[in-house]
Formats: sequence, structure tokens, C-alpha cells
Amino acid sequence: MEKLRYGIIGMGNQGSYYASLFLGGEVENGALTAVCDTNAAKLERAKSVCGDIAYFDDYIKMLESGKIDAVLVETPHYDHPQIVVESLRRGVHTICDKPAGVYTKQVREMNEAAEKYSARFAMMFNQRTNCLYRKMREMILAGELGNLQRVSWIITDWFRTQNYYDNGSWRATWDGEGGGVLINQCPHQIDLIQWVLGEMPKNVRGFCHYGKWHDIEVEDDVTAYFEYENGATGVFVTTTGEAPGTNRFEVSGTKGKLVCENDKLLWYKNDCDSAKLSASATSGFERPACEIIEVETDGKNPQHKGILNNFTNAILGLEEQFVQGKDGFNGVELMNAIELSGWKGGEKITLPVNEEEYLAELTKRRKTSRRKTCATETVAQMGGTFGSKAK
Repeated sequence: MEKLRYGIIGMGNQGSYYASLFLGGEVENGALTAVCDTNAAKLERAKSVCGDIAYFDDYIKMLESGKIDAVLVETPHYDHPQIVVESLRRGVHTICDKPAGVYTKQVREMNEAAEKYSARFAMMFNQRTNCLYRKMREMILAGELGNLQRVSWIITDWFRTQNYYDNGSWRATWDGEGGGVLINQCPHQIDLIQWVLGEMPKNVRGFCHYGKWHDIEVEDDVTAYFEYENGATGVFVTTTGEAPGTNRFEVSGTKGKLVCENDKLLWYKNDCDSAKLSASATSGFERPACEIIEVETDGKNPQHKGILNNFTNAILGLEEQFVQGKDGFNGVELMNAIELSGWKGGEKITLPVNEEEYLAELTKRRKTSRRKTCATETVAQMGGTFGSKAK
């Protein structure tokens, strides 16, 4: 079988990591045949690593070169929607890294444009391949937890140094990145919290601290509060300033709860529905008996190479595509709602978010954003840094 030819737009940390997967033979039916970057130093580095492939400093030229069938978009966030549309317009199958964009208006317009073209489009939501999250979603959608009561995700093990932020002119600026920990570190978790539950919250409040732990202008410490249609509530806590930090995802319902932590999934299984017991109990202190079960999964967690292999095989007609491009919208909407609420002092934001209001507030901040000048921008080694979550 002839391999699908891939190009990569953006040879920073993530683009270089994907190149290593292709060069290491991790994408069975795919081959890296071209890369692109506007940064001459990064392109030279890529040449020393990737060998005899095509190199471009203009992504349009790469898309029109005839040397690729599919492309990975690994540029700063604001550029994602435009590059995706230009790629799909030219019939090039496209995987976009997180987030789909910075604000919902551009993501919605991207998805509307994508519907017009026949080329395939996917988001790099590699955390959806994790067996723990897949199993949580399966159990919740099957009704194993009963009616949703509470969701909590403390994801504070994103510790970053000042050097991390200083090593990139676009990082942690409103004009370059469009946000901080929400839009850089947490898009996977913000996607998962709605994908695992199978629903979005109805209302959102965000309490954001800007440059609390670092010399940056965007948020690096966030607590968000969610309200769901049935009255359930949720809390999402994240920061890049805490060490050692925590990664604990807990979902509670009337039939028990699921706790995902330390690469294990525990099911606190009630022997009856707590709401029904409460309504029929003849004493004030009855409670369901609870059995604690470590949930068995299929053990598979292929991460980025799982998405790459699935997308490649879907194009070749060998399997169904797992993640669609349009799946990127909900996460951006949640991020925008949290951020907008934070800008408004924790005011309640009802979904769908007012995209014009959000864009207007973001534009104000972009106008005064202090874009940095970096003498050099190094490429970090990403292998081995992902674990049970993407970093």
C-alpha cells in the first residue's frame, strides 16, 4: 500500500514531535514528505533532523506543491482557522492541533467553510484515545452513575517556569497566544470535561488571575464554576504556578461516582440510587452501601500516534474517523465563557457565549498586548512529557 504523504506547518515543539513520530515509523501508513516554517532557524534545524524531504517557508506553496496529501497545523493559535480552510480548499486533508482557534466566531466560520470541502478534517484531541477517559464516557452515557450531581477536575500539575514563557515571542500574550493556561495547557481537559459527560454546562462563572505566578499578561491561575441543565454543578481548577500539583477528575451521580487519578479509574458503586433512597428512607441517616471497584479498561492509550494512525487509515478507507474537526468548537466556547466571566469579575455567562462581546473584549486586550522580542527560540524535546494528559 502506498503511504499517505504528510506535511507539517510549524516546526516548533509540537511540530518537531510529530516529525519524530513519522521518522520513527510510528505512523504505519503515513510518511513525512514536507515541512514548513517561517522561522529560518527552525527550518534549518528541521533539515538536520528530517533529511531528504521538501522544505518551505510559505505554507501555501507547500499546500500547492503536490508533495503532500495531508497536513498537520502546528502554528500559533490565531492562525489555525485560516490555515485549516486554505488546506481544505486545496483538497489537503487536515489535522489541527489544539485549540481549534482563539474565539468561537473564527472557529464557527472555519467549521462552516470546512463543510463545503471534501477533504477530511480532524482535531488532534489525543486525550480522547486514553482508555480511562473513554471508559468514563462509556459508563456515564450508559447511565451507570444515574443522574449527574457534580463534576470536579483539579488539574494543577502544569508547572511552568518563567523561562518557558520567555522562550517565545507569542507565548502568554493576548495578541500572540490569545490567553494563558486555559488556551495553551488545558484545551484537552476542557474538551474532555464536556466529551466525557456528553453535555455542556448551561452557565459558567470564571475566576481568573492574570500573571499571578509569572511575569505574563494572561491567566495562569483559574477556578471555573459550571451549572448544568439538571441542576448539577461543576468546578474546574487549573494553574501553571503550583508544584507538585494534582490531576484528579471526579464525576458524581445518584448511583455513585468515578474518580480518575494516578492513571487509575475507581468506581464508587452504590447499591441503589441515592435520590430514590432519600425519598423512601424511614430514618434520617440511611445511605446506600458502596462498593469500590477499580474499573477494567482495554488498556489502550495511543495518544498522538493513535490519532495520526486513525486519521491516515480513515482517509485510506480502512477505519472510521475517531475525532472530527467540528469537535473543536465546544472547548473553545467553554474557554471563552470562562475567560469572559473572568474579565467581568466572575459574572455568570450563559451558553452559547456572546461571540461578538467576547471578540470585542479580546480585541481591547490585543491592542495593549506587550508582544515580546526573543533573541532565540529553542525547540524543546516533547517525547515522554505527555503521560496521561497532554502538555
